[in-house]
Parts: sequence; structure tokens; C-alpha cells
Amino acid sequence: MMQVQHAIAALWLTWVVSWVLAAAWADPAQKRADFKAEARYRVLWLAGTVLLFVPAHGYVGRLRLWTPTLAEAWICVALIAIGIAFAWWARLHLGRLWSGTVTAKADHRVVDTGPYRLVRHPIYTGLLVSIIATTAAKGTVGGVAGAALLLVGIVVKARLEESFLRGELGPAYDDYARRVPMLVPFVPA
Repeated sequence: MMQVQHAIAALWLTWVVSWVLAAAWADPAQKRADFKAEARYRVLWLAGTVLLFVPAHGYVGRLRLWTPTLAEAWICVALIAIGIAFAWWARLHLGRLWSGTVTAKADHRVVDTGPYRLVRHPIYTGLLVSIIATTAAKGTVGGVAGAALLLVGIVVKARLEESFLRGELGPAYDDYARRVPMLVPFVPA
């Protein structure tokens, strides 16, 4: 099981480092949501991340909800990798329009191709798959609580982005939102 935990840690660490380094090739923001609006989701993300990544290897106390088999744990590792790959596909497809904060770039436009034809926020969709798989591999109350906080934080940020993009892009974004679901592919928008 320790190899599984190392694989999970390596996947997340690789994602974080590569994500931060890739921020250098994003275009500068022309307009940004205010700090107060962004603080809500950031607090949820911080608390959720801490709870999700509290080490649980070998823990057998009352806060352990389930223990996955080795095969189930490796399936979770594969799902984490798939979720991260989906998030990277979305980020690469968005290109220089990507931002870690809620912003508008010069020549900002609706992107509705690639993963953005499946969901409006594919980066979050990929991360949610990875978060849920991490939680399933951990099987602890802390993992479940962390995943719940991260889910709420992602929805809060996605809604903030939606409101911001509607203000910046107007009817083009409204049309996109009517056609494409927010986070879960293949469900009615």
C-alpha cells in the first residue's frame, strides 16, 4: 500500500509543480475579479487541501471509514492520473487565455472546442475526478471532509468565473452556458 501512497503523492506533486511553472506562459490579465470575491474559494481550497492530504497510511482508528484493496487503490491511482491528464488537456487547449485567478485577457473569447465542448470548466472536472479518487484511496473522515470542501470551493470559483465571464463576454457566454454543462459531461446544461 505504501507504493500506492507514493504514486498518489508523486502524481499530485508533479501536477502542482508543472501547473505553477506553466503559469509563466499565460497572457497578462486585462481585468480581474476583486480579492474579496476570490478569498471565499481560496479559504475552502486551503482547508480542503490540508484535510485531503493528511497522511493516512496505516491508520486504523475511528476516523478510517474504509480500506481499499490493493487493486482498488491502484484503480484510484489510474483515475487520479486520468483526472490530471484531463485538466492538463483543458489547460493546454485554453493556451494563453488560462489564469489561476478569475480574469479577462486581451482578446478573451468563448472557447468551446476540445474539452470545453464537453464541460465549461474541464480543468475543475479533471481535478474533481482526481480529488474523488484520492479520497477513495484514503478512506478517512479527513479525506472525505477535504474533498467536500474542495468540491464546494470549486463550485464557488466556477460560479464566480461564470458571473465574471457573462459580464465580459455577454450573450456569447450565455449561449455557451445553455449548450454545455458546467462540470459534469453528458448531462443537460
